[in-house]
Amino acid sequence: MKLTVLGCAGSFPSADSACSAYLVEAEGFGLLLDFGTGSLSALQRYADLYSVNAILLSHLHCDHILDACSYVVVRRYAPDAPFPRLPVYGPAGVQERLAAAYGSPDEGPLSDVYTFHTLTPGTVCIGPFTVAVERVNHPVETFGVRVDHDGRSLAYSGDTAPCDAVVRLAQRADLFLCEAAWSEDADNPPGIHLTGREAGELAAKADAGRLLLTHLVTAWGDPRATYQAASAGFPGPVTLVRPGDTYEI
Repeated sequence: MKLTVLGCAGSFPSADSACSAYLVEAEGFGLLLDFGTGSLSALQRYADLYSVNAILLSHLHCDHILDACSYVVVRRYAPDAPFPRLPVYGPAGVQERLAAAYGSPDEGPLSDVYTFHTLTPGTVCIGPFTVAVERVNHPVETFGVRVDHDGRSLAYSGDTAPCDAVVRLAQRADLFLCEAAWSEDADNPPGIHLTGREAGELAAKADAGRLLLTHLVTAWGDPRATYQAASAGFPGPVTLVRPGDTYEI
């Protein structure tokens, strides 16, 4: 598998990154994990506009879904449209949420562009990938994700506070892409996000091979401090991801 980071900013785009979007590719198939604000631009810069064969939205907060609305224009109105409908996997209400964000009811339910599938805890085959999802600890219905292919594995925390589900998904994963939005020294509200220390501790509990830190709110924190805190809790390699980074898994 190949992972390309399209966007990694937490909660809103940063000065140099779109919000969460991660392209996972194998056997010519592209699975996009989240499609956050600004990431359609990054898709064109770091991959290809039509390299997406399926989309999985971990939850329905704006910073993880909004460019799936912009992508409707790409696939509905391109000179060589129409294209085959694209599978979109997401929490309950994903179709209604995207349609409402896209525009008025007169513009349709987006079913000419997407086929919608409601996620439930368990395993589904998407293209060449075996994808497992579990509910994680966030204020809205949110799924952490594990993608397996040809004996290799990628885990993605989604947005979450500490929980056992994340550890299960990341168990012995070759690569653990984990959010670390909260600063260590802030009075953080519970049940929303992880600190760097918590991300490192979860990766250690899961015995993951490598920890990639993402979804940092850099306007409010210090990425170096997040990295140091995660490294103190996890004995393996730790990386702060950047837009355009690629990882062979």
